[in-house]
Amino acid sequence: MSVLIKGGRVITAADDYVADIFVEHERISLIGASLDVPAETVIDASGKYVLPGAVDPHTHLDMPFGGTTTIDDVESGQRAAARGGTTCHVDFCIQAPGTSFSDSLADWKSKAAGKQVIDMGYHIAVTDLKNGGSLEELATLPDQGVTSYKLFMAYKGALMVDDETLFKTMEVAAETNALVMVHAENGDAIDVLVKKALAAGHTEPRYHALTRPPETEGEATNRAIQLARVAGCALYVVHVSCKESVEPIQLAREKGWDVWGETCTQYFFIDFTHLEKPDFEGAKYVYTPPPRDKANQDVLWDAVRRDTLSAISTDHCAFTWGEQKALGRDDFSKIPNGGPGLENRLHMIHHFGVREGRIGMNRMVELLCTNPAKLFGLYPRKGTIAVGSDADIVIFDPEKRHLISAANQQSRTDYNLYEGTEVVGDVDTVLLRGNVIVQNGEVVGKPGVGEFVRRARFGEQLTAAGADAPAAV
Repeated sequence: MSVLIKGGRVITAADDYVADIFVEHERISLIGASLDVPAETVIDASGKYVLPGAVDPHTHLDMPFGGTTTIDDVESGQRAAARGGTTCHVDFCIQAPGTSFSDSLADWKSKAAGKQVIDMGYHIAVTDLKNGGSLEELATLPDQGVTSYKLFMAYKGALMVDDETLFKTMEVAAETNALVMVHAENGDAIDVLVKKALAAGHTEPRYHALTRPPETEGEATNRAIQLARVAGCALYVVHVSCKESVEPIQLAREKGWDVWGETCTQYFFIDFTHLEKPDFEGAKYVYTPPPRDKANQDVLWDAVRRDTLSAISTDHCAFTWGEQKALGRDDFSKIPNGGPGLENRLHMIHHFGVREGRIGMNRMVELLCTNPAKLFGLYPRKGTIAVGSDADIVIFDPEKRHLISAANQQSRTDYNLYEGTEVVGDVDTVLLRGNVIVQNGEVVGKPGVGEFVRRARFGEQLTAAGADAPAAV
């Protein structure tokens, strides 16, 4: 289908101008003023922003965890993403103990078959190098378009790896030009603190944060940076929440080391006091790392403004409060860790970041679209508006008011972290490779239109050969 988008304000990480955009064969074909070309569909974008489709590099859909499974499968999670202006995400394939990486990927791709509303790729989460996947097999994954390795330094007894596994994986990443991602918390220390809290009878949700102090995040972040330096690999620290973690990343970047970091939308708005809400409502805000002292919010805004942190993700990992979170009503350590957020990242960062003067429009696009695409081998097919790029385009009304609420969201969870927040600025229309998947704020895309994207290796660019047809997922 050919599409002509007329008169919108095109905003990328580098540019800001009014133009028309012509789309054909799923790519952007022409950009210019007053284009006079025939098109099957014409969209008037006058008075609206025309943005690249956002890229979320950190999501968990249909993931078993904590005795249950995230409430959003690929379809519902991607509908939420689309409604919020995200057209591509990279989900985590968690290697099951005793399972090869190839079998794990096949299992996770089967979960997505026929359900994809947007495009997606996978990170591989390494959990077992002794009885499951091998280093040799791990080294083959970048050839399959899985170009990032995730390791958990927390969740002892479940997902956590030891430093030997971490370092050996980093060495493979250095050899294969893959990107190492770490969940940086000191799982051993946290395990001791959790057991002491429970032994003392402390079971409430707030102890989730009190047993995961920011120093455990800072220590693990620094440890990962130093090990990556020895191994010679590039490192990406996920969901940075506090000053103690920002500082070692800032130092590494000042030294010119290959270290990057992300934070997540929720860490700008949710603080420790939310965990203290009565009647178990604090469980809604149990995710990891936990909500921190409010002073860290200014630290994080400063970090994304200065490029100490280079991306904002969601870490969308949704559970219901009424049933799934209730598994830990009498024991905070059994509350499934995770929160929703895929649908509202652009809403919140535009309103409180751009409209309130914390960051500019170009920087917002860089944080939500371009940098994630570059870091995870999707650029320039994704993350920008340019001739030859995929026609992943968001038409955003900067003056339309939107009330964020669980009552009108696409996610299947029964709450929203930002319930009752009114923002100015809302998604009007979303195109995925030229296909309209959101129209007038309503999701109209059908499952199956999304594709699995084979990502380029770290630092390389994605060519037009990077996608499989939906049937191949």
